[in-house]
Amino acid sequence: MLISPPVLLAPLAGITDLPFRTLVSRFGAGRVVSEMIASGEFLTARPGAREKAELGAEFENTSVQLAGRAPEAMAEAARMVEDMGARVIDINMGCPAKKVVGGYSGSALLRDLDHACRLIDAVVSAVSVPVTLKTRLGWDDASLNAAELAVRAEQIGVAMLVIHGRTRCRFYKGHANWRAIRKIKEAVSIPVIANGDIVDTQTARMALKQSGADGVMIGRGAQGRPWLLAQVASEIYGTAAPHVPSGPELVDMVSGHYDAMLGFYGKDLGTRVARKHLGWYMDDAGTEAGLRKTILTAREPAFVFAALQDALLSDRKQAA
Repeated sequence: MLISPPVLLAPLAGITDLPFRTLVSRFGAGRVVSEMIASGEFLTARPGAREKAELGAEFENTSVQLAGRAPEAMAEAARMVEDMGARVIDINMGCPAKKVVGGYSGSALLRDLDHACRLIDAVVSAVSVPVTLKTRLGWDDASLNAAELAVRAEQIGVAMLVIHGRTRCRFYKGHANWRAIRKIKEAVSIPVIANGDIVDTQTARMALKQSGADGVMIGRGAQGRPWLLAQVASEIYGTAAPHVPSGPELVDMVSGHYDAMLGFYGKDLGTRVARKHLGWYMDDAGTEAGLRKTILTAREPAFVFAALQDALLSDRKQAA
């Protein structure tokens, strides 16, 4: 499975929704991944679950990520997502969140590789599109079994692996162990993507060198910087450099993103969901603290649209 450029957007709950994936894709990214979708919630049409799988038909570089513990439910959800137009389906076996692990999904599956493989096989057998797998090094330091899972997943038919360089028990503490990913890379012939603590070109280069991986996946580093993936791809792989907006162009981009969120979620929910994105944009722009707080607590979109110009234009902001 070839991805060009091999710089991917990580799935982030509450962040990598359709509006943000669309924006990142427009700048240029090898692949963007949806928020993790619980297969059971998807099948029962729980509010919000199917919205997470909205793809953006104009972009072919989108994966839809599914999580679950029941092979039958995962297979059925995969079939439905494929029918919706998904080009790639990603299986989550890496989420460390307690509510996910408590439901024997996500990284909890690293404690039972036989069951994990039954789940993988069910999904691969259910669809005709490529299936990828995102996981961690293992449950804890005493059970670093990702290489074994990788070998078995490749035999089942998984097309690509993404490895977060931490165990589940490490959550997001400390630093990702990119060197440990090399063992997994050497165990399989399918592409392996390194993930964890990759926030710019420098860390991407380090992760690639230490892991021997075929590419990188960037998550939190792209918050407030949707052009980052394209920037990293340009500097490492020689793709076209993105035009990083500033001044009025930045205001237009952020306003467009805000408007897209309002259209996607509706005014009330969209206003709330947008706050974290607006906060990251203003952090990056160095917006004055008082104005930042005023915008993030505003309830009327018209006020936010008007205030963004003062918040983001470099000649009008003050040092934070």
